[in-house]
Amino acid sequence: MPLCFIEPQDAIRVMVESIGREARRQLLGELVRAWVDEIPESELASHYAKAVDDLDEHDLSMLAAWHASLEVGHPIANKEFLVNAFPALGENRREALKIAAGFRGEEAFNAGVAEEQTLDTVLPWLSTARCEELAVECLELYCWDRLGSDN
Repeated sequence: MPLCFIEPQDAIRVMVESIGREARRQLLGELVRAWVDEIPESELASHYAKAVDDLDEHDLSMLAAWHASLEVGHPIANKEFLVNAFPALGENRREALKIAAGFRGEEAFNAGVAEEQTLDTVLPWLSTARCEELAVECLELYCWDRLGSDN
């Protein structure tokens, strides 16, 4: 019986190509959140600024509402305010970036930006251990998708 070895990043790519649209959407969201967890602390602000820069008015309003829930001041739904308020979020900065990047990723997904581009952007940032965790999640999503979800 032959054995086949595959790197976790490659396994993720294969499973993304093999699942339906809703499962892919969920998986890509997980990848973006994992990517944010792997970003060095010193680079969070620049990635947040890039993510916020690409958001539309609706997403900016939703992000500002999330800021308001933290009671860090009276947020304004504009890019400059949100970027300038980022350092004041303290421990919540990663969560803010996850939300902003998630909005950005959702818009890209809806616009038909290829999953391959997202994978090429995100996977190289992830550690092997994190890729292994994500490969397990991918397998669960793959089974969910193949075993009869409404997808």
